[in-house]
Amino acid sequence: MAPQAHDRADPRQLSTDPLRQAAETMRAVRERCVWSQRITHEDLVPYLVEESAELIDAVEAGTRADLREELGDLLWQVLFHAAIAAQDEADPFDIDDVAAGVVEKMVRRHPHVFGDAVATTPEEVLVHWNAAKAAEKHDRRSVLDGVSPHMPSLALAQKLLGRAAPLGLPAPPSPAKQQWRTETAPADRSLGAPLQSRGQEPATEGELGEALLGLVGRAREHGWDAEHALRGAIRGLEDEIRAAEAAARTAGRG
Repeated sequence: MAPQAHDRADPRQLSTDPLRQAAETMRAVRERCVWSQRITHEDLVPYLVEESAELIDAVEAGTRADLREELGDLLWQVLFHAAIAAQDEADPFDIDDVAAGVVEKMVRRHPHVFGDAVATTPEEVLVHWNAAKAAEKHDRRSVLDGVSPHMPSLALAQKLLGRAAPLGLPAPPSPAKQQWRTETAPADRSLGAPLQSRGQEPATEGELGEALLGLVGRAREHGWDAEHALRGAIRGLEDEIRAAEAAARTAGRG
């Protein structure tokens, strides 16, 4: 049976609220698009990872237009998951339920905004946030609970070091400052060449892992984001690669 005319209405005609329009658009796509109808939560995971990465790129190196577009693409992933969840026979929920849940959570975690609590510094805000979160997650038995193993390894290491610190565990040893050169001579600098250690380099993969963990610990001590730092270095390497390719093309034409 063909859909009725009103079922084909442009979602933009159904509401003046852009967020509601987006939700209605997703609902229509889920119901009428033969590709979208068969998609599961699991099927969407690779797209979620990809869209999240593209949003990070937009934040770190993109334009305002890039940022706006990538935020929209990530929002679409949230709407898509909610549309799939709404059709679950055992435990359905929709985007309104998701939105209501996050509103309730954010109000609860900001008593200095919506209640009588006082927070005049970022540190005091974190005290309220962590207290509310601890009350919500009272059934957790380990500081590891709630930490996703699917995080990028550097980000995961930094997260776990933060969770380990209150337990009094010793920080991982980091290379002594004098062991690492801050620059290389031009004659020694090849494309993407890492900074060389003056001391003994890791001899095994296990030792390399320990050295990396030590560097992540050093990053945490300084308040740096290890994952962000590596992405920045990678972007520098990408620039070098593009420059080398351009030079090669120029030489080829010459």
